[in-house]
Amino acid sequence: MTHKKGGFVAGNDAIDRARELLRGASYGALASLDRADGTPMATLVAAANDRDGSPLLLLSDLAEHTKNLAADPRASLLIDATAGLGERLTGSRLTVAGKVEAAAGDGPAGRYRLRHPDSAMLGGFADFRLYRLAAARAHQVAGFGRIDRIDGADLLVEPALVAELAALEEGAIAHMHADHAEALAMIAGARPGETARLGGIDADGVDLLVAGRPRRADFARRLSKSSDLRAAMADLTAAARRQTAENSRN
Repeated sequence: MTHKKGGFVAGNDAIDRARELLRGASYGALASLDRADGTPMATLVAAANDRDGSPLLLLSDLAEHTKNLAADPRASLLIDATAGLGERLTGSRLTVAGKVEAAAGDGPAGRYRLRHPDSAMLGGFADFRLYRLAAARAHQVAGFGRIDRIDGADLLVEPALVAELAALEEGAIAHMHADHAEALAMIAGARPGETARLGGIDADGVDLLVAGRPRRADFARRLSKSSDLRAAMADLTAAARRQTAENSRN
């Protein structure tokens, strides 16, 4: 089965893989267009993602890429998941292209801090601002001959589902902390004696903190409705218990 929108075709497995790469990204190469002559300019940036999956970037007004984006918001973000491979060109990478825009409100800022807890101190500097990359399309390479072009809409979560999950997030987090602290520790891969805090929930998984360090746990598949959240959390817990049991046997 494939998805086809706006001339972009990708199989479901490829789209799922791209969503996982997008959600797991902590850093990427941001390509902007030089404001003087239009030459592409790539820089390393710290990244996170909003509830709908859109990449979030905390950029300084003083940075060259921010000045470029003020003149022309078109940009792309390369997410590289090839580190540690013997032959890196066999690994997965995803380039998301679109326009960079301001990301206002507490929601995006909170999501960014989940991925980069130390970024809270930058909030006090007047020249740092949070931006969102509005994904128009993506190009994914998952090894030799495994190339997909993906429509931006296939990467992102529909606004109605984003709103539903945002509305129940606080209660779900409180419930997990009160009644399922042990399960959270296993899902986060915490070591004995460590506790895990559930910081955020989205349609693709959950973001946790263990001793101030961010951890990501993805659902087996994207939620289609908010009422699926309970079952998805139960599946994460069951998988974590199986992994814990296997580790204890080895």
